[in-house]
Amino acid sequence: MVRLNVNPTRMELSRLKKQLGTATRGHKLLKDKQDELMRRFILLVKKNNQLRIDVEEELTAALASFVLANATLNEAFIEELVAIPADDITLDVIEKNIMSVTVPIMNFHYDATVTEAPLNYGYLNSNAELDGVFAKISTILPKLLELAEVEKTCQLMSEEIEKTRRRVNALEYMTIPQLEETIYYIQMKLEENERSEITRLIKIKNMGSNA
Repeated sequence: MVRLNVNPTRMELSRLKKQLGTATRGHKLLKDKQDELMRRFILLVKKNNQLRIDVEEELTAALASFVLANATLNEAFIEELVAIPADDITLDVIEKNIMSVTVPIMNFHYDATVTEAPLNYGYLNSNAELDGVFAKISTILPKLLELAEVEKTCQLMSEEIEKTRRRVNALEYMTIPQLEETIYYIQMKLEENERSEITRLIKIKNMGSNA
C-alpha cells in the first residue's frame, strides 16, 4: 500500500488520526447498512420468487384455457372482446425510503367488480374455456401488480447494495490501510527525529563538560 505524500509533522499526524477515526466509523456504519440491506433484500427476494411462481402458475393455467377457447371459437369474436378495455386502471406512485434507498409504493386503482365480471358479453358465442380465461386473468391482476412493485424494489435495493459494497471495500482495503501506514511512517519519523535530537543534545552537553 502506497502511503500518502505528506510532511511527517505532529500536525499532520493529528490530522490523519482524526481522518482515520472518521474513516473507521464510516466503514462500520456502511458495513451495518450493507448487512441490513442484505437482510431486507433476501426477504424481498423470497417474497418476489413466491409471487412469481404463483403468477406464472396461474398465467399458465389461463393460457391453457385460452388455447382451448381459441381452437373452438371464432378468432374475430375473441379479438372483439379484448379490443376495448373493460375498465381503466390508474397508478399512483409514492416514494418510500428504506435505508437511504428510495423505492416505489405502487397504488393501483381499479373497480373491484372487474375481478368479478371482467367483461360484459353474451354467452351465446362464448364457451366455458373463454369464461375461465377471463376469470383467471382477473384474479391474477392484484398479484401481478404487487409483483411489479416488489421486483422494482429488489432492483433498486440491489443497486444500492452494490454501491455500498464498493464504498465499504474502498474504505477497508484502500483508505484505512493507507492512513494507517502513513500514520505509522510519521510516528517512526518523529521518533527518529526525537532520538537524533536527544543524541545531539547529549553530544553538546558532553562537549560543554569537557570544555
